[in-house]
Formats: sequence, C-alpha cells, structure tokens
Amino acid sequence: MDAKARNCLLQHREALEKDIKTSYIMDHMISDGFLTISEEEKVRNEPTQQQRAAMLIKMILKKDNDSYVSFYNALLHEGYKDLAALLHDGIPVVSSSSGKDSVSGITSYVRTVLCEGGVPQRPVVFVTRKKLVNAIQQKLSKLKGEPGWVTIHGMAGCGKSVLAAEAVRDHSLLEGCFPGGVHWVSVGKQDKSGLLMKLQNLCTRLDQDESFSQRLPLNIEEAKDRLRILMLRKHPRSLLILDDVWDSWVLKAFDNQCQILLTTRDKSVTDSVMGPKYVVPVESSLGKEKGLEILSLFVNMKKADLPEQAHSIIKECKGSPLVVSLIGALLRDFPNRWEYYLKQLQNKQFKRIRKSSSYDYEALDEAMSISVEMLREDIKDYYTDLSILQKDVKVPTKVLCILWDMETEEVEDILQEFVNKSLLFCDRNGKSFRYYLHDLQVDFLTEKNCSQLQDLHKKIITQFQRYHQPHTLSPDQEDCMYWYNFLAYHMASAKMHKELCALMFSLDWIKAKTELVGPAHLIHEFVEYRHILDEKDCAVSENFQEFLSLNGHLLGRQPFPNIVQLGLCEPETSEVYQQAKLQAKQEVDNGMLYLEWINKKNITNLSRLVVRPHTDAVYHACFSEDGQRIASCGADKTLQVFKAETGEKLLEIKAHEDEVLCCAFSTDDRFIATCSVDKKVKIWNSMTGELVHTYDEHSEQVNCCHFTNSSHHLLLATGSSDCFLKLWDLNQKECRNTMFGHTNSVNHCRFSPDDKLLASCSADGTLKLWDATSANERKSINVKQFFLNSEDPQEDMEVIVKCCSWSADGARIMVAAKNKIFLWNIDSRSKVADCRGHLSWVHGVMFSPDGSSFLTSSDDQTIRLWETKKVCKNSAVMLKQEVDVVFQENEVMVLAVDHIRRLQLINGRTGQIDYLTEAQVSCCCLSPHLQYIAFGDENGAIEILELVNNRIFQSRFQHKKTVWHIQFTADEKTLISSSDDSEIQVWNWQLDKCIFLRGHQETVKDFRLLKNSRLLSWSFDGTVKVWNIITGNKEKDFVCHQGTVLSCDISHDATKFSSTSADKTAKIWNVSNGELLHLCAPLSEEGAATHGGWVTDLCFSPDGKMLISAGGYIKWWNVVTGESSQTFYTNGTNLKKIHVSPDFKTYVTVDNLGILYILQTLE
Repeated sequence: MDAKARNCLLQHREALEKDIKTSYIMDHMISDGFLTISEEEKVRNEPTQQQRAAMLIKMILKKDNDSYVSFYNALLHEGYKDLAALLHDGIPVVSSSSGKDSVSGITSYVRTVLCEGGVPQRPVVFVTRKKLVNAIQQKLSKLKGEPGWVTIHGMAGCGKSVLAAEAVRDHSLLEGCFPGGVHWVSVGKQDKSGLLMKLQNLCTRLDQDESFSQRLPLNIEEAKDRLRILMLRKHPRSLLILDDVWDSWVLKAFDNQCQILLTTRDKSVTDSVMGPKYVVPVESSLGKEKGLEILSLFVNMKKADLPEQAHSIIKECKGSPLVVSLIGALLRDFPNRWEYYLKQLQNKQFKRIRKSSSYDYEALDEAMSISVEMLREDIKDYYTDLSILQKDVKVPTKVLCILWDMETEEVEDILQEFVNKSLLFCDRNGKSFRYYLHDLQVDFLTEKNCSQLQDLHKKIITQFQRYHQPHTLSPDQEDCMYWYNFLAYHMASAKMHKELCALMFSLDWIKAKTELVGPAHLIHEFVEYRHILDEKDCAVSENFQEFLSLNGHLLGRQPFPNIVQLGLCEPETSEVYQQAKLQAKQEVDNGMLYLEWINKKNITNLSRLVVRPHTDAVYHACFSEDGQRIASCGADKTLQVFKAETGEKLLEIKAHEDEVLCCAFSTDDRFIATCSVDKKVKIWNSMTGELVHTYDEHSEQVNCCHFTNSSHHLLLATGSSDCFLKLWDLNQKECRNTMFGHTNSVNHCRFSPDDKLLASCSADGTLKLWDATSANERKSINVKQFFLNSEDPQEDMEVIVKCCSWSADGARIMVAAKNKIFLWNIDSRSKVADCRGHLSWVHGVMFSPDGSSFLTSSDDQTIRLWETKKVCKNSAVMLKQEVDVVFQENEVMVLAVDHIRRLQLINGRTGQIDYLTEAQVSCCCLSPHLQYIAFGDENGAIEILELVNNRIFQSRFQHKKTVWHIQFTADEKTLISSSDDSEIQVWNWQLDKCIFLRGHQETVKDFRLLKNSRLLSWSFDGTVKVWNIITGNKEKDFVCHQGTVLSCDISHDATKFSSTSADKTAKIWNVSNGELLHLCAPLSEEGAATHGGWVTDLCFSPDGKMLISAGGYIKWWNVVTGESSQTFYTNGTNLKKIHVSPDFKTYVTVDNLGILYILQTLE
C-alpha cells in the first residue's frame, strides 16, 4: 500500500474502529477477493465490535492499494458515506494501464471508476451470467457516444441490478465508450419530493468542487437543467445508470441528451422519452446448476458435497436469483438449517425469508406485493383473479375472456399492462397469445389471496357453464385444451363436489377428453380427487378408473374407438356399463349398431393397468424402489418414466443411438441404467434425465442390466450377446468382474434379494445362478425341460429364456419364455402359475417391490400391470381358435378344443360345458342338428363321432397334409374338407363315396357352401373359385388379390361376393362379371391397417347391406358406402374366423388368448 493511503487509514483509524460493523464490510471484501475466509474467522473471534473493527483495519494496513479501494467501496455500499469521505483523499492513484486483477479479472482503473460512480459491488456470492452481460454490453456499445436508452427488464428478484453493475465492470467498455465515467442512481418507488432529493444528491456528486453552483436545485425542472449542464460540460461521454425505475414520469427528469442504462420491472417506462432505445429482457429463473453454484459459494462447500436438500431448495426457489441468494445468506449464518428453510419455502412462508444487505425489501413477499400495489385501481382485481392459475400453465386469452366476460381486445389490453410490469409473461404463438405467471408469483398470489381462492375457482366454473357444455368443446376452439386439462381442478378447488362427480362419472366427458389428450391425465385426476369422488360412491370411482386403466392402450389410438361399445364390455354391475347401455339404447333407436358380449361373466381381468408409452415394441419395464414410478425402454430408442398408478409421463429421454433393450432403477432410485444394441451401458439421473456415466466394454449388444438391492455398495450387472456377464462399480471407470459360462446370448440377469446370487438366463435355454462376490457359477437349471410336456411340437422346441425375476423372499423366480410367463419355485422346481394377455412376444417381467403386482412388457407396444394374487388363483380354460358353431332358434352351441386337447360342447347362453373326448385335432365341426361331430388332424385323417352312441366313422380318402376346414351339408350326409394339399374332398360318408375338387395351386384356406349344391373356395394362390359339388366341375374362377386370399363370403342374393387378403385389404366384387365394387380397408396414413392386421374372415348380412370382418378385431361395414359402422375390440387379437347367425344378430369368435366371445346385437 502506498504511503498516502496508509497514512490516511492510520489518521482516521479511531473513527473507523468506533463506528463500523464488520460483517457486511467483510462480505464485500471477500467477494472482491481481498480477504480470505480464515481472516474473516480471525476477525469474528474478537469479543467486541470495536475490537473486530480494529483487527480488520490492522489486516488492511498489511495489504496492497487494491485492498484499500475494496474497503473504501464497501464503506460506501453499506451506508458509511461520511467515513468513506474521510478516506477519499487517500485513494491511491492507479494508472488505467495497470494489469488485470488475478481474482476478479477487473483492473484497478475499473475499480476506481465504479467506486467513484457509486456502482454496487458484486454481491457476496456472485455467479456469472455471461450471455446476458454480453447482450447488455453489446446494446451499450450501440449507443456510440450518442444519447439513448438501454433497458434491462424482468420481474422482481431476477438479478437485473447485479447484471447492470456487471456489464460496466469491463475495462475496454469504460475506456472506449464511457471515458467520462459511470454514475449509479438507485431510483426505486418515488414521489416528486423523493425524486428531487435523488437529483440533488446526483448533482452534488457530479459537482464536488461546487464550480457550477453553491446551492442545490430547488425543483425538478431546475435539477433537470443542472444535470444536463453537468453531464455536458463536466462529465461528457459518461453513462448514467438508473436502477429500479417504476414510473415513466421519473425518466422525463433524466431525458436530457444523456446515455442511460436503466433497470425496471415495467418495460413500457421508456415509452415517454426520446432517442434510440434498446431492450434486454432477463429471464425469470437461473438454471439448476447456476442455483447450486450460488448456494455452494454461500456456504463455502463444493457443489458435489451439498446436502440432498440443496437440490430441493433450488427447485422450490423456482430459479429466482433473489430467493436463492436470500436462502444462501441465511444458510451461511445458520449452516444447520437446510431442512428448516426448505420447509419454509415449501410452506410458502416468504415472510420468514428475510432481507440480505443488498436488497431493498424486508422480505420476498414485500418485493412482490409492492409491484401489485402499483397497478391501477381498476385492474387490481383482475390480477387477483389470476390466483387460480396453475404453475407452468400457459393460458389462452379466450379463457380470460370467458372469466371476465369481455372482448378479446379488452382482455389483451389489461394483460399487456401486467406484462409490462413483469407481473405476467406472454408467449406469442402466431396469432394467439398465451399468458403465464412465474412460479414465485403463483405462490405469492395463492398465499396472499388464500381466503378468496374457493370463490375465485367458483367464479371461473360459473362463467364456463354460461359459455360451454363440457363434452361439446371442439378441438378447434382456442381454449378447449385448457378446459379439458383444468376443469376438474377448478371444480375440486371450488369444492363443487357434486359438479365434479357429474363430470368425472360422465362417459361423454371421458370420450371427449381421452380423444384429445389420451387417458393418462384422466386416470391421474381419478387418483388426485379420489377423496371427493369416493364421497359419492367409491365403487363407481373404481369402475371408471379401472375402465380407463385397462382400455388406455385403445383410447390412445386412431381412429378413436367407440367409447360406448367399450363400456358395454364392462361387467354388468359397473356404472360404466350401465351408462353405456343407456346411451347405446338411445343411439340404437337412431340406427346405430351396438353389441353385447353375452358370455363375458366367465372372463376375469387380471391386468390392473395397460399403457402404451412407446411408438414401437417395449423391451423392458421396471418399478422404482418405492413403487411410485415405472421406467420403460424399447425399439424407439427412448427411455420413458411414468407414474405407476396412472401412466402419466414424467420423463422422455432419447437414450441411445439404437434400440434400448433394458433399463433398471438403482436401489435408492437416484439412477436409471440403460443398455442398448449400440453396445453401450448408460447411467442417468432418474429425476432430471441427465447422463451420469457411459460404459463401453461389451463387444456385442448389451441385453440386460440390474443393480444390487443394497445401496451400501452399489453394483450394476450387465449381460450381452457376447455370452458374458459383467459387474460394474459406479465409482470406477472399468468393469470389476466378467462371468463366463453361457454358450449363447445372455438375455437377462437379476441379483437375488440378499445380493449373494446373480441369476442369468440365456438363449442357450438355461437359467444360471452365480456367486456375486467370487463370480463363480453355483447352479444351472435347464428351462427347456419344462416345455417338453407342452402342446408345442417337439421339433420346434428352441426355448429362448427371455427374462427372470426373484420374489422378495428369494424362494421363487419368474421366467418368461415365448409368449408365456411362468412362476417357478426354485427348490422344488414346480410351476405355480402362468398368465396370458399380451398379443405378441413378452420381453420382460418384473415384480413390484412388495410383490403384490408385476409388470410385463411386449412387442405389442403395451406394458401391463398384473395383480399377483389374481394370477396365481386363476386357472381359466384356454380355447384353441378352431371352433364350430351351430345356431338353433335361441340357442348357440359351440364346439371347441381347449389347451389340454379336450373336445367340448359349450352352450353359449348358459355357459354349460360338456366334455366329449380328447383328440389331437386341427379343425372340428358340428352337424346342423347336433347329431354328429367331425374332426380332422395334422396328418390329413378325418373322423366322424356320432354323439348318441359314441360310434366313430373314419374316412379312407385321407388328405396328404393338415386338414384346415370341414363342414357338413344341410342333410348331414356329406362332409366337405379342405387341406394344405390344395385339394377339396366331398365325402358322402354314409355311402362312403368321394368327389375331389382339384384346381387350386396352393393350400385351400377355406370354403363356404352356397345354395344349389355350389361351393365357394379360396386359396393361398390368390384365387376364388365356384364349384358344383355334385359334378365336381369348376364353374367360375376369379383372380382377386396379389397375396393369399384369407376369407370370402357371398351375399344372400348371390349377386356380390367379398374377399380379404394378406395384403390387408377387403374387396367386394360383382359375381356375374367379376367387377370390383368396393375397396373396404385401404391402409391408413400411419400405415396401420384399419383391421389391426390381416382380415381373416368376412360375412354378409341377409339383406346384403352389411358386412362383418374379423382380423385384429371385429368390424361391421356398410356395404353401400364402404364405411365402418362399429368396431369390437377383443382382449386378444389375430381372430381366425367369425361365425354369424342366420338373422345376422349373433356372432361367435375366439381370440389368440383362447377367450370365447358370443356377441349379440343390442336391440
């Protein structure tokens, strides 16, 4: 320190020691880098205030010139202006060329200029916001020495003042653009006398030697004039900074050819002044990392060492620099109060979060409320109305037009005033405007107006009811999305319980809302408002929630299914069914077609939730440890995280460059691991979706990953197509252990509950158990042997074990292979249960943490949640899809074969089953008068069984290959059969004569008997042929499709016939000339066929006006227009055949899950 500065400090030492409080002074010096934390501790250890001041001055005397300047600035900032004046003469002369300071990157020249201009020091804790600072500096340099205005605007506490000060903390900017210096004026909320005082102080500061005038200006006009002369003559090319300007009339006092930088919450303040104007908007929140950086600096810890509460505090602060700083300052003084301040924030106790030395308001609520107080009286109430808005929700103007009963233009004018004052934000999207509040403003408004909230919510509902009917909102209305998402929220908040129940228990509302936004949000609302909905009837609430949960995968698809028809499939005791039946009856009177599933009582639903979060096959899904979240991954290369109860999406991450094959939560739920075809393993933060680690040591695709169950020492196991398993420690970069033993791809791995064993399953057909510590193989189970007694042919027995999951006690393990799920007892190796529900390969199974439910994921793009109890109890009979049906008066008799090869006769009305015989059959049929049954097998043999006496007749004219279809003629004397050998046999079994119909080139798929001894047949060769079964002659030959013809039917008047094909189309033809009349099922835009797959069967109504088709589901068509009249979604898919009663009112089919459907038209 030079002698002059040192002497000045020694001369005034006594006065300084007597008056100063050291804590805030030290904050400034620490932030400047001229005082260390240990020096601060040394000062604080002194017993009295005066001794602390003496110790500080003693330290400064040993330091350099820059420390003197820092101390001087600190005095100015903390209001010790008289003491700073004593030290003013001793300020060292610093040359503008002196080098940059190593700590702050600011030269002594800059420090002196800013100090003399009264520019605030950096806050005690400072984090750079380079992008914004650069934007301000660019705008300032655009002034180019000419008068003009640069405005920094943003809401309270977003850091405007700090940014303004930081922008001028730049050597080249000051030297090049503002060599006359910088002058800071804290304006704030002022009346005229307050403004005059500010102007007088500024004039005094600019004219310290009083060379212009001995007295102070006496009014604003005089002060404005004095300021103009001083700036022009004494301080040319200087910058005037006006901090926190509230009113435009204030700026007029400074509108005198100056260069001005100002900060404000109201960007319209410069409307009243002349000259070039530039604006820099400041976003209302810091990023999470910046927030954590500020906290870490305040509490003097590394970011990584901050406690868990730090992340929650940043989240609760909503990124506001002010709030983060307020909390940081409090934590520096009370380092053990993390939990306490987090609770205060969560409980919105803003008054308890008191001021720091650098902010003008006592607490955060005061900073907010002063902005609101400044609004015009006639619009204050409108701002109060915004208390009902939710966080992060952008509200269309139309919603507020309805709320306030005003024209759009009037509403926009009012809202623009709020926007100008940074009390509201506007998002312009094309022509429409959407408005939203910052999270802190929402918290402030709800706390301030808590007593009025119920009435405010009631007001918006009342206004809504004046303008709209809930289910008649149309998607082209600007406000419709808002009402669909928040109508229930407003009703619940208004305590309008009756209205809420009426809304949520309305099929019309469910249809309208799910059609637009899908089912997840609705399920979420059923969970959220369960306490209200259960008041009316908890069973009804459960009915609706279950209906949405189990049909979610259908309700999210296009074309949107008929919700009334879906409702009719619910149990008859369900409120959903009763409402659907009521609606259906009304619509049937207007010509609509609906179907009742009359044997549905026999079906138990085992799934609890079905969701479709991916756009392609789902390869894996898993629970978080607390059971609240589900993560899933699949062929669309994404990782999805959603709520376990509702299916509501929480995270979507583009995780890998190729298909993502597996995902796993860590025990503490902090991480999710993913692995992929791209050979990489990645670790993600489960809350934010940030990438934490990437491992790249497998040489083939990585199929599975699983964390240990204890977080004490977290390990990750991975299995790959390179036949190896690897163990990873998250604290190390390389693999810890590699396990050898499988001879084919490792598909899945799982640690046992105690982490001692690792189970792995493989394409080699084995399940292996490994010692997790030593990596040695302990046990190997050959899963293939459990399949050998299955109905599958022996030669197809390649069993790839896809997946395994342990029960909580480690005694049982669940295994998925093919499209089946088995539960095995490890010790006894006995099968406990199996369940079917997926329409395609099952890729993964996993128990919930408490074992009460489990997840399965499949190629059918769905994830199903099952209840373990129900699955273990269920032993439903699975029917094969080859069935025959006879309709007699009011009876429906079904002949079917079940999964254990029993031939059974089922009464469709009563559900009664008669077991006939066991047989290895490929097809079966009933005679029209129920006297005989016939069946064919895979070897081409055909047998007839007489039901009365169990006599058997065997055909000696055996087919060479599998028999696919057999049928009796009306007189029961002749049996017709078709086969893979491309031949049709007409066997008069009573006379034992046979006619062979030969003409097809490939497998005869099926045939249909017509009148006058004619027969219609269709084949894999793409042709349809008409035969005379008495003569054996071929009468007509149609080439209909490029691919296999799957089904055909002819209208009752024999003028039209229809055909469907493997090319996923259905066509209607003219019989006489072969002309194509209609194409029923072209591919839709997405490429998904209208039928959900191949159309496998067709049937005309007796009047020829309707057509029914079977495929992925059942559809009814209007033959005249070619349009669909109704769709029935079966639980399974791949329907092979539909049997239709002569009156076209009863329909029978079996899906690929073995479920029998007897459907009847609703009268």
